[in-house]
Amino acid sequence: MLSEGCFRHLTPNPHRTKHQKTEEMHSSFLRHHYQQPPPSSFTITALRSPIMKRHADPLTVLSFSCLLILLLPILTVGFADRLQANNPPLSLLKTALQQEQKPEGIKSLRVREGAPFKIALFADLHFGENAWTDWGPQQDVNSIKVMSSVLDDESPDFVIYLGDVITANNIPIANASLYWDKAISPTRARGIPWASVFGNHDDAPFEWPMEWFSSPGIPPVHCPAPNASSCSGERDCSFRGTQRIELMKKEIEHNHLTLSKNGPKDLWPSISNYVLQLSSSDDPESPVLFMYFLDSGGGSYPEVISNAQAEWFQHVSEEINPDSRVPEVVFWHIPSKAYKKVAPRLRIHKACVGSMNKEKVAAQEAELGIMDMLVKRSSVKAVFAGHNHGLDWCCPYKKLWLCYARHTGYGGYGNWPRGARILEINDHPFYIKSWIKMEDGDEHSQIILCP
Repeated sequence: MLSEGCFRHLTPNPHRTKHQKTEEMHSSFLRHHYQQPPPSSFTITALRSPIMKRHADPLTVLSFSCLLILLLPILTVGFADRLQANNPPLSLLKTALQQEQKPEGIKSLRVREGAPFKIALFADLHFGENAWTDWGPQQDVNSIKVMSSVLDDESPDFVIYLGDVITANNIPIANASLYWDKAISPTRARGIPWASVFGNHDDAPFEWPMEWFSSPGIPPVHCPAPNASSCSGERDCSFRGTQRIELMKKEIEHNHLTLSKNGPKDLWPSISNYVLQLSSSDDPESPVLFMYFLDSGGGSYPEVISNAQAEWFQHVSEEINPDSRVPEVVFWHIPSKAYKKVAPRLRIHKACVGSMNKEKVAAQEAELGIMDMLVKRSSVKAVFAGHNHGLDWCCPYKKLWLCYARHTGYGGYGNWPRGARILEINDHPFYIKSWIKMEDGDEHSQIILCP
C-alpha cells in the first residue's frame, strides 16, 4: 500500500512537443560485409585452383606446397588491415544486434528538452449516438467543444482515445469510420499525435431503435442491393456495422499523426494491443516510459483481457524492459475486477482521489491473469480505464495505481459534467502527475503517482 505522502495537490503547467522518429539501424551495412568470404580463404582458393585443373607429378606438388608456405605470409600482408577496415567494430556489431532484437514496430515519442510530456485522455465520446435524430448529432458537436476546450487549455503533446469513441450500435450506416474520423478531428486539426484503444461500443452490431416502429419516427432506410447468391433474395438491412479491424485500418491509412496499431494477429479476437515508447530528450534510444495498450473487448467480442493478451504483455515487457528499470503504464477501456476491490463504498480511503460513489464499477467478465502479471512487475505504475461515466478516481492497488479517466463525450449515459484526465510525465526525476480538467476550465483531483 502506498503512503499518503505519494500524492499532493499541484498546479499543471502546459507544454508542447513534436513527434520524432528513432534513427535508422545499420543492418544493411552489416549484411553487405557478411556476404563476402574472408580474405584469407579467398587467397588460398585462388592459389590452389591451377593445381586442381591439371595432373601434376608429386615433386611438382611438393615444390609448390613449399613455395606456398614461404609466400603465404607475404601474400597475406595487409589482409588483417582490410578485414578490420571492411568490418564494423565489435561494439557497433553488438549495438546493431541489440537493435535488431527489439520487437518490430514499436513507435516512439520524445520528451521535449526542459519540459514534461503531457497526455490528455479522452474517454467515452460515443459519437453517432442516436444518429437518426436531431439530438444525436448535437451531442457530437458538444463533444467536440469539450475536446477543443481541453486541448486549447492544456496544449498536450499526445492524446489517447480510451475506448467507446463511437456508439456503433446506434449508427445506421455501414461505414461507422466516418463518425470515428469526426471524433479525432479536434486533435488532428491541432497537429497533435494520438493513439486509440477499442471499447465495448466501437464495433457493436446495430440495434434497431423502437422509435423506428412508430408512425411519425420512421426515417428513410436505404438498404444494399439483394445478394445475388442469396436464396431468399431479401435486402440486407442488418447494419452489422464496421468491424474493429476496418476502423483501425482506416484510422492508420488516413492519418499520419496516429500511432495506433492493430497488434499481433494471434491475439484474436482483440485488435488494439501494442506498446509505445516515450524517449528521453537527450537520447531518442533511451526510454523514459513504456505505454501498453490492451483491447478489453466488448461489442462483438467478450468483455475480457484474455490469457493470450496477458502472456503477450509478459513476453514483450520482459523483452524490451528485462530489468524493469523503465517505468510502465497500461491503458484499456473496461476496468478489471481489481477496480471493484479498491472502489470506495461507504467509507472513502484516504489515498483515493477523485469522484467516488457515483455508480458501481462495471468490470470485465473475468480476470484471466493480467492483473497478477502487472502486480509482479515493479515497473508498472498505473492502469487507466474508462467505461464508467460517473467515476474519475485513482486508488492504490498493492504496488500500483488503478485510475479512471473522465467521461469526455456528451453521448452515452449520464449527465455528469464532462472533462478529461491529464497525465504529465516528468523525466528528471521521473514521476507522473495527473489531474482532471473539466470542460469549463476547472481542475480537481491533482495527484502524484509515485515512481
